[in-house]
Amino acid sequence: MSVVQRERAALVEILRAVGPDAPTLCEGWTTRDLVAHLVVRERRPDALPGLVFGPLASYTARVQNRLAASTKWEDLVELFASGPPVLSVFKVLDPAASIHEMFVHHEDVRRTQTGWEPRELDASTAAAVKRRVAIISRAGMSKSMAAVPARLTLRTPDGHTVVTIGSGSPVTVTGEPLELLLFAFGRNAVRVDFGGDDDVVAAVRAAKRGF
Repeated sequence: MSVVQRERAALVEILRAVGPDAPTLCEGWTTRDLVAHLVVRERRPDALPGLVFGPLASYTARVQNRLAASTKWEDLVELFASGPPVLSVFKVLDPAASIHEMFVHHEDVRRTQTGWEPRELDASTAAAVKRRVAIISRAGMSKSMAAVPARLTLRTPDGHTVVTIGSGSPVTVTGEPLELLLFAFGRNAVRVDFGGDDDVVAAVRAAKRGF
């Protein structure tokens, strides 16, 4: 079982445990909305562009909302659990393209639960996640960081620099790979340490992150 398949299975397990009306870290979304998003991503190529291209986002939202409203919760989760259909581009790209999607959305659910703690990932899984941090950070933060007077460095606790973005006063964000991925995606329920001038750190934390 691949890293993505294992994470998909873990996400399905917690979704079935918490039900369709549980909160998530995605503002305004319940777990039903989150699963509808995941199913649309993999099974509605007509709506896929709206996930990354703003002018088409309203169409994607309508497709997602209709799916969430018209599909039984159990069937919706099962559609996601079964993975991308044969003719989906994600059937081929899933092992690489879905690593960040599975991990971030799994944490979107589990980190709303009382008493959550960061997971300890095995070395190969942590490495797979870390490889996504630099890509996601550059894609999702470069534009917003251009407006912040900071040179932002994401770093693991062993001192390894994962990515550096922007220019200006140095700010470091130190955490395990999954924590850095979540930070890059704009999540605030993360266990990271910040280093740098307090005002610049505050500006970094307030800047838009993710997509």
